[in-house]
Amino acid sequence: MRAYDIIKKKRDGGAVSKEELSFLIDGLLKGEIPDYQASAFLMAVFLNGMTDEETVSLTEVMLRSGATLDLSDIQGTKVDKHSTGGVGDKVSIILAPLMATMGIKVPMLAGRGLGHTGGTLDKLESIPGFRTDIPLDEFRENLKNIGISIMGQTGEIAPADGKLYGLRDVTATVESIPLIASSIMSKKLAEGANALLLDVKTGSGAFMKSREDAVRLATTMVRIGNSMGVNTVAVVTDMDQPLGKTVGNSLEIKECVSALRGRAANDLMEVTLTLAAWMLNLADSVTEDTEVGKMNEFVLKKYKHEAMDFIEKGDAFKKFVELIDAQHGDPDVAFRPNLLPVAKGIKDVSAAEDGYIRRLDAEAVGAASMLLGAGRMKAGDEIDHAAGIILNKKTGDYVKAGETVAILHYNNDCSLKDAEEVFRSGLEIGAREVAKRPLIMDVIIK
Repeated sequence: MRAYDIIKKKRDGGAVSKEELSFLIDGLLKGEIPDYQASAFLMAVFLNGMTDEETVSLTEVMLRSGATLDLSDIQGTKVDKHSTGGVGDKVSIILAPLMATMGIKVPMLAGRGLGHTGGTLDKLESIPGFRTDIPLDEFRENLKNIGISIMGQTGEIAPADGKLYGLRDVTATVESIPLIASSIMSKKLAEGANALLLDVKTGSGAFMKSREDAVRLATTMVRIGNSMGVNTVAVVTDMDQPLGKTVGNSLEIKECVSALRGRAANDLMEVTLTLAAWMLNLADSVTEDTEVGKMNEFVLKKYKHEAMDFIEKGDAFKKFVELIDAQHGDPDVAFRPNLLPVAKGIKDVSAAEDGYIRRLDAEAVGAASMLLGAGRMKAGDEIDHAAGIILNKKTGDYVKAGETVAILHYNNDCSLKDAEEVFRSGLEIGAREVAKRPLIMDVIIK
C-alpha cells in the first residue's frame, strides 16, 4: 500500500477504504508519511468530498489514534454538549451545571477561542485559579463526585486530529464538511459519553454561514455519532447576531452568573432551555431505551419548564459554585462577580441616528472584541480576560441618536479606534423594523 495510490484515488473521485485511511493516519503520526502527502490528500478530500461511509471511517481512525475515556464505572447517564462556536456563546457554562443538578453526568472537553469566536476554556479561566488543564483522573473524579467536569483536549485524545488540523489550517482545507465533522466527532466520541447533543451555529458569526451548510454539517455529525453507538442529536441555532448581552471572557462569566440566578437575556435563556430539553430527551433515550428525538411540543415545554425550575430554585447556581471549587477556582466569584478581571477603560458606542437596529453583525462584533484583546489572531496568542463588549441594544430594538448601543471594555487603547470602526461596520440602523431570525432553526435526529 502506498500513500501515492491513495492520494491518486481520492484525487480522481474514488472512495478510500478504512484500511487505506488507517495506513495514511498511522504513517503520518509515525513520521513515515510526510506532511506534503497528507496535505495533498486533504486537498483531494476538500475538492471531492467523502461518502458517509468514508467520513465515519475517518472519524473512527482518528478516534482510535489516541486514548478514549472509559466512564462505565461511573454511575449515571453521561451526556455531553458541543457547540460549533460563535460570538457571545456562553451556553455550555450555564447548561452543564444545570444538567448536572438534574441528574445527568456531563463530561465536557471544551475548546479555546480563535479569531472572532470565543472559547469556553478562556471564559472559565477568567475565574481566578480555575484550571482547565486538570489530569484525566481528576476529570473522572469530578464527574463522579459532582456530575460535571470541563477540561481542554490533551495530547492523549485524538492526536491525529491535532496533526491534521494543523495541516488544514495552513493549506486552505479547513472548510470541508467531512473534515470538520470527523475532527469534531473524533474528539467528542473519545469522551465516553452515552449521548451527545450538538449545537450547530449558523449565520455571520458562525463557521457555517448558510443554514443549508449548517444542516449538512449537523446531519453528517449526527449520522457519525449514531452509527458509532452514541445517541446523537443536533440543534441548528442562530448566530447572525451575538448571543446574550456580553462578548468577552470575564464579562460573559458575569452574564452566566446572572443567568444561573434566573436573570438572563431572552435569547440566551431560550437557547439554553431548548438545549437542556434535548439533553434530557437524550438521557431518557439511553435509560429507557426509547427512540431518539421523539419529542412533541408539549414534551419540549415540559422539559424546559423543569429545567427553568432548577434554575429558579438556585440548584444550578450551587452546582456552578461546586464546579469552580472542584477545578481550583475561587468560588467567591459566583457571589462577588467584581472579583473577576475588570478593564481599566470603557468607551460608549452611540447610535448615529434614530431608528431600528436592522443588523448587529456577529462576526463584526466578535472581531471588534478580538481587537480589544478578548480574542486571538492565532493559536497561542495571549488574551485579556477583562476586555470585551457589553451590548445595550440588539437587532430589532429602537434607538435614538446619541443613545448607547454598546460599551467597549479595554485595557490597551492601541486598537480601540479600529475596534470601534469594525463594530460600526456591522451595525445598521434604519427607519423600518426588521423581522428577527428564529433562534432555533432545525433539529436533526438522524
